[in-house]
Amino acid sequence: MTPPDRIRNFCIIAHIDHGKSTLADRFMEITGTVSKREMTEQILDDMELERERGITIKARAVSMDYQAEDGNRYLLNLIDTPGHVDFSYEVEKSLQACEGAILLVDASQGVEAQTVANAHLADVAGLEMIPVLNKVDLQHADPDEAAMEIENSVCLPAEEALHCSAKTGKGVVEILESVVRRIPPPKGDPKAPLQALIFDSYFDDYRGVVIYCRIVSGTLRKRDRIHMPGTGSGYEVLELGRLKPRMVPGAELGAGEVGYVICNIKRLKDVVVGDTILSEKGERAQPLPGFRHPKPVVFCGLYPTNPGDFDALRKSLDKLALNDSSFTYEPESSDALGFGIRAGFLGLLHMNIIQERLEREENLDLVQTAPTVVYRIRTKAGAEKEIHSPSELPDFGDIESFMEPIVKLSIMVPNEAIGAVMRLATERRGRYVTTEVIGHNRQMLHFEIPLAEIIYDFHDKLKSVTRGYGTMDYEFLEYRPGDLVPLRILVNGNEVDALCTIVHRDDAERRGRKIIEQLRREIPRHLFQIPLQAAIGGKIVARENIRALAKNVTAKCYGGDISRKRKLWEKQKAGKKRMKMVGNVEIPQKAFLAVLRGGED
Repeated sequence: MTPPDRIRNFCIIAHIDHGKSTLADRFMEITGTVSKREMTEQILDDMELERERGITIKARAVSMDYQAEDGNRYLLNLIDTPGHVDFSYEVEKSLQACEGAILLVDASQGVEAQTVANAHLADVAGLEMIPVLNKVDLQHADPDEAAMEIENSVCLPAEEALHCSAKTGKGVVEILESVVRRIPPPKGDPKAPLQALIFDSYFDDYRGVVIYCRIVSGTLRKRDRIHMPGTGSGYEVLELGRLKPRMVPGAELGAGEVGYVICNIKRLKDVVVGDTILSEKGERAQPLPGFRHPKPVVFCGLYPTNPGDFDALRKSLDKLALNDSSFTYEPESSDALGFGIRAGFLGLLHMNIIQERLEREENLDLVQTAPTVVYRIRTKAGAEKEIHSPSELPDFGDIESFMEPIVKLSIMVPNEAIGAVMRLATERRGRYVTTEVIGHNRQMLHFEIPLAEIIYDFHDKLKSVTRGYGTMDYEFLEYRPGDLVPLRILVNGNEVDALCTIVHRDDAERRGRKIIEQLRREIPRHLFQIPLQAAIGGKIVARENIRALAKNVTAKCYGGDISRKRKLWEKQKAGKKRMKMVGNVEIPQKAFLAVLRGGED
């Protein structure tokens, strides 16, 4: 067991793509945690999706033994965190298990929106921050300007910023020395009653639930009986050890150490991330405060293409929820799509990642409905209600007022793109608040804007108008009244609940027209005319028709009296009229996919 004064627990926080995972690779190489033969780029990003997209999705922990220049050996517990705004919950969880943080900034790009947000999270958690400038070997890097930006935006002295290149390894040893010198050791007492914080977990098909925990005080040994107050359950520790980064079994974990615990827990619901591990026998310590649970901001329906896969979808979501407790889900049904799940996410990327993980890891084929945010309505009877999906709305005439979620949006932009970004934000009903000067060529603009306006394609448009240099971050402010209406989509006079959305009144006609134009292209022609309509309440705001398949019934008539042809045409018309009354319009899955994926071009 390592004495607490020889342990350093720290994480790396930064904006997306500033080199966190590459710096973690160099740390493991220098400390000899991973051999040259095992070394691959971004070794901690072991999920297929992480490697494909080049982003970190899950926070990962690794323990490293480091021989410092003062002659002592230290145990460094590093937690590599994601950089994207949708995964800030992962960052928040990781900070709870640390005493310090490396604030990594790309010397060529400077401070970005998520750098400031993550630094604020670390400051609130009371962590010691070490500013580090990465990629100083690039030709267009400007370390002095980036250091001044850190001082202006995060209030860390510019002269304290360390210079490094995570790719080549230059300056990485100095960072490790700084971690040993500046980050305080954990305060826990190994002889006190056991207290351990569960900061992550995942399900192994052969060993059950594997818990990642940070021992706050006391000592945890093999064969100990433990108690979890969150679920009120007790277990025996079958195996524990450190993450290097693969699991290395050990005999015990002492105060301040980070490691894994296996207790043959078979049910996914028996472990709650943020819960405390206590000793079942003897004196029992108080549970730790845990995490502030995040509130989902984006909701969508997930429906299996094959209705028989519903149970498999539910089991897969149970499994994923253990590894990512930041999304919520409950069963729902749709007339058009059958049985499915209504799920809530922290953002659009989070939603896409969960959907892709379900399709890849669990081999499910899914249809996803249009994403919506949580609205609030006040009915004429005076009741208030939260609306997660348009299908929950009462009759339009019973609604007195709509309330929509407003967020504080921070956008970091180069000076030459300020006009374009201002125009983009105001077109989306954003209200300009203030400007912060970050460096001589960059500013941070603050807006108050409805969340529904930025969850679709706002980020893509921002990257487009700033030539890739604009970055954004947002936080929830409050609910405010808005002129919103439910947009209903009717096919052959029947409402298609999967395509209905809540939109601003000024945008309803454009959105409705776009959806029905796409449906017209995707729904095959039937033997009768199919009207497609977009409606607000009882008012039709857009309409298209899918023409009937025409059969030439008079092709066999050569000459003769015109009345013979008229008789055949009348017979055909009567048949089509009868067919329209009894015929059903089959909407193919690809039509739903086209609308739901392309409805916000």
